[in-house]
Formats: sequence, structure tokens, C-alpha cells
Amino acid sequence: MRQSLHDFMRVGIVHFMAYPNAKSSEEYLRSISAIIEDDFFGGIEVTSAPDEETAIQARQLFESAGVAVGFGAQPILLGNKGNLNALDAEERSRAIALVKEGIDQACQIGAGKLGFLSGRDPGEEYREKAIGYLIDSIQELCRYARSKGNLQLSLELFDHVTDKCCLIGPTRLAVEVAQEVRKVDPAFGLMVDLSHLPMQGESPAKALTTTRDYLNHAHMGNCVIRDKNDPLYGDTHPRFGYNGGEIDVPELTEYLRALLDIGYLAEGADRVLAFEIKPAPGESSQAIIAQAKRTLRTAWQRV
Repeated sequence: MRQSLHDFMRVGIVHFMAYPNAKSSEEYLRSISAIIEDDFFGGIEVTSAPDEETAIQARQLFESAGVAVGFGAQPILLGNKGNLNALDAEERSRAIALVKEGIDQACQIGAGKLGFLSGRDPGEEYREKAIGYLIDSIQELCRYARSKGNLQLSLELFDHVTDKCCLIGPTRLAVEVAQEVRKVDPAFGLMVDLSHLPMQGESPAKALTTTRDYLNHAHMGNCVIRDKNDPLYGDTHPRFGYNGGEIDVPELTEYLRALLDIGYLAEGADRVLAFEIKPAPGESSQAIIAQAKRTLRTAWQRV
């Protein structure tokens, strides 16, 4: 593609993955500043700030930079073992409360979207019941988000059997959930992540064609699934081209083509496509971010 990639997308980045050690107020704000001062990026996704004052300062930074802001509730659920489709009602209620806290935090920093994930797949015997519980949970969260403003919710598709073993999961089930949730909230959507597709056993074309009518966010990253002894095995989001990983320039090129084919990426559409990459031990955040940018440029040239 000869036209600039920035004519077709806002390139975003998942801050808490790229800077996993930015836990203090100083590091949280410093690393956010490093991203939003780089005009390659038009979007950023953060998770919980260390404290309320830091959240207020982060919002000021986002507003001054004019970037699209997303909030990731995935770390909140994973860190607290929250399960929105748990068979136990009390466990579901706890997970719903966790995401509601995330919604409050997202609104505080001025985010436009909030991403989250389903709980573990309970197995074939209880799967349909779990899907029903998940729909109910998300509908409650959508009503809560609407009461707070215009925050869009996005259910991210994770692996079904490899690492996180989430209910959602396969694109077919994701669409089934989205269809029901949209009866309550037409703005609700799905998030597809390139790094999860090899674990899901789905090609970009299949996953994106299936979800095209519900897709409202997209990630790009890598995973390792060939060698269980690899220290980065599973859903660890190594840099593109990691030895033993699944995603490099050819796979990213295929993903970009599929996103263009379904119309998620289009000239002037201004939708976010975000890197989700994490430095391995011994790697720096700055180096893998620069490498990701180079990989995207190369893949875009081949589209």
C-alpha cells in the first residue's frame, strides 16, 4: 500500500503491556508521556492508575495530546480472578462489581472504550448456561456504562483451550453473545486480537469475516504456542518476529488485508488498531515499540 497507514487507522498501543513495570505514579505518567509525545500514535489503552490524583493528571495528558483513550479492565479481572460467566451467582456478582469499578475509572480518565474478557470455559456440559450468564452480566455492565456517559464496551476474544481457556473464545460464540447484548446496548462490540488467533485456531479472514458486524476494536501482537518449554509460551505478547512465535510481517500483512476487506480499516475511517506487545526479560520497552512500528510499516507496504 503506497498511501500512508495513518490515512487508514489510528495506531494505538496497550500501555500497561508495553510498560509492565510502570506501577508508581511517576512511572505511570512518564511512560504515558513517552507514548503520547510520539505522533506515530493516535491511541493509547491504559488500566488502573496508582491513585486518583494520578488518574486526573493522566486525563490532562490525554486531553492535551488529543489521543483516543481506551481502558483495559482485563488486568482487573485477571488479577482478581473475576469470572463474568461463573456458575456461582456470588462469584459473578463480584466480577461485575470489579468491571463497574473499571467503568468508573475509565470515565474518570476520559476513555471512550473499555475492554474486558469472559471467564474460563466450564466445559461442554455447562457451556450454554455460562453463555447465558455472560450475556446477563454484560447487559448489566452496559446499562451501568450508559448511566455514566457514552463509554463503549468491548469484549475481547481470548484463547479457548491454550492458556487463558476463556469461554469467549471462538468467534461463533462471540457473535452469539454480541447479538444478545446489542438488544440492550447497540454500541457494544467485540475486540479481535491477532495474537490470539493462532491459539483460537482461526485465520484473520475467518475471525474478522465472522465478527465484522460487531467489531469495534482490534489489537495486533504475537504469541508462542509451538514449544511449551519456551519461557514465553502462551498469551505473553512477545515482540513481532520472536523466535518460535507465530506472528511476523507475513501474518501481520494478512491481518491488515482482512481488516481492509471487512471495512474496519478504510481511508478516513479513523479506527484504532493497537499494538499489544510486552518486553521479554532483558528487552526494553522503547526497543520493542520501535521494532513494532517498523514491522507495521513493512507489513503495510506489502498490503
